[in-house]
Amino acid sequence: MQPTLTFEEIKLRTAELGPQSSVPDLLGEMILQNNLEFALDEKDEIYEAYGRKATAYPYRQQNGYTRELTEKKVKAAVLENTWLKAVFLPEYGGRLWKLWDKEAGRDLLYTNDVLRFSNLAVRNAWFSGGVEWNIGVIGHTPLTAEPLYTAQTETEKGDPVLRMYEYERIRGVVYQMDFWLEKRSRFLNCRMRIVNESARVLPMYWWSNIAVPEYEGGRITVPAESAYTNSNGMVYKVPIPMVKGKDITEYGNIETSVDYFFDIPEKNPKYIFNMDKNGYGLMQISTRRLGSRKLFSWGNSDGSDRWQEFLTEEAGKYLEIQAGLAKTQYGCIPMAPHTAWEWIEQYGAVQLSEEIRQMDHEERSKFLTTKIKRKRVPDKLEQILKNTEEMAKAEAELVWKGNGYGAMEEHGTSVSHLKFEMQEKSLKDWKRFFETGILHCPDPSEVPDEFIITEENLGFLKETISEKNSHNWYAFYHLGIGYFVSEKYKKAKKAFRKSLELKENPWALHGLSCIYLLQEKREKAVSCITKGMALRAEDASYIKEGFRILSFCEAYEEICTIYKSLDKKLRKNNRICFGYINALHKLGKDEKAYKLLEKDGGMILEDIREGEDSIGQLWRELYEKLFEEKAEIPHKYNFKAI
Repeated sequence: MQPTLTFEEIKLRTAELGPQSSVPDLLGEMILQNNLEFALDEKDEIYEAYGRKATAYPYRQQNGYTRELTEKKVKAAVLENTWLKAVFLPEYGGRLWKLWDKEAGRDLLYTNDVLRFSNLAVRNAWFSGGVEWNIGVIGHTPLTAEPLYTAQTETEKGDPVLRMYEYERIRGVVYQMDFWLEKRSRFLNCRMRIVNESARVLPMYWWSNIAVPEYEGGRITVPAESAYTNSNGMVYKVPIPMVKGKDITEYGNIETSVDYFFDIPEKNPKYIFNMDKNGYGLMQISTRRLGSRKLFSWGNSDGSDRWQEFLTEEAGKYLEIQAGLAKTQYGCIPMAPHTAWEWIEQYGAVQLSEEIRQMDHEERSKFLTTKIKRKRVPDKLEQILKNTEEMAKAEAELVWKGNGYGAMEEHGTSVSHLKFEMQEKSLKDWKRFFETGILHCPDPSEVPDEFIITEENLGFLKETISEKNSHNWYAFYHLGIGYFVSEKYKKAKKAFRKSLELKENPWALHGLSCIYLLQEKREKAVSCITKGMALRAEDASYIKEGFRILSFCEAYEEICTIYKSLDKKLRKNNRICFGYINALHKLGKDEKAYKLLEKDGGMILEDIREGEDSIGQLWRELYEKLFEEKAEIPHKYNFKAI
């Protein structure tokens, strides 16, 4: 059949994302890669720690979701030819949700049976399954639960092309993804493009995270002899496949959650292959630019199993094979000014014979690498990249719109073929500010509409303050935010105080509390945030942030007092209730804390963070204190997969 592209709606059991946080992301979430030490050779050049960001600002945290599922219609873009059917979710970061091998009647990807959020991304909300396109900063993309611009065009041969693109706000870059199938090809083509239009060197990050089934007796093959990994907070290099006496390419051997970043020699083709016990599975291969590959396994411990269960209903276990620009995810790589990076990725089915399947990893890797080279696949991919340059810069017909942030920026000819549209009133108000210098001034009872001020435009806001915004509490609040994210805390404090002087507001109080927390002035941090919480007593995200700050400050009495004053709905919020239970424990009220934790079969902490074992540790401390005996953390509370 001729390749087709259709736009439709599919039914998915989906959790509601809920409202974004009302406050800016000033303190950040825990990011595992940001707390590592390195024991590496000077020649490894993995750009360790380069480009780290402590927060997701200017994005807000997406922390208003629950685990409740309802069936709803979700927008989908579907590419299909004789051999493959590829289903994308443009509303959720453009996720490649399913890649169906029509000949084998099998899904090459791990496609979750639900779309349920958990706290694994830089903005909190994340869901497992499919292929996620991660750009900008270390970790899962800020756009994983955001709609992308979605358009259609065609190749020179007339094959339909699905285009998705967006403006990434942290790095200030535009990225574009073109996908198509060919009549005679069994592989999905993915043409990626990142453009740095600025005059600055930018730390850049890209990893295509490919969720695949964790087959019983499954193996991965990759053309490498060593890998970077970490344990106990230390990054080091190991030979593969044997690590601590076990072949890690047979991933059933892996006991705990771990990453292996494979060091693929320059001369080797760039691919990774996941196969079942019969030699069938998904191969991902790319041009040279996307030079690294990774295996992530949750492992096979009790905590690993708990995480796997937590992320799905009945879809079973998965692992991730990944492809990235840098050697590891422990740092970004520098992207020169006025530069475009482009590459091709292909995804498709491979079936190995019994003889090849029985080979050990080294023999199998050599066989596949030799075959790929003999067929000149790397050269053919580079040629596809070159042949589609004109297509990649051609305009496309817009089908669905993304966010309006890209329309706030002035773009050059490198991305002039991509259309950004501003629909949001809040962005129009900010655009008017940059045109006139006069910032709108909402009532302090309203949630701040946008967080736009960064180091790049802070100077403009500062210039307008005395002349046009001298009596605007909102302008001084954003001035304080701009100084805060620039780490100019003294100036930020002054701006927040001026905002409060002009009009009492919970937003500047939150900003001040964050400064005092960083400066270890706990009493002042507590004073500010409790005043802010009194003004936002019905705002779940503000209360959650307030409890977090109070917990950092060890203000457990204040947590208990505020919790008792909240309405019933907020007291039932599990993150808020968990903060209260922990405070009770710190105050020695263990029996009450234990009863609350175990109520209704045990608390489910919807937004427990990857790497966070707080609920399990709290249970253990309470149990051992009350029953005076050692105990293993129950499976329901055990999220310690490392």
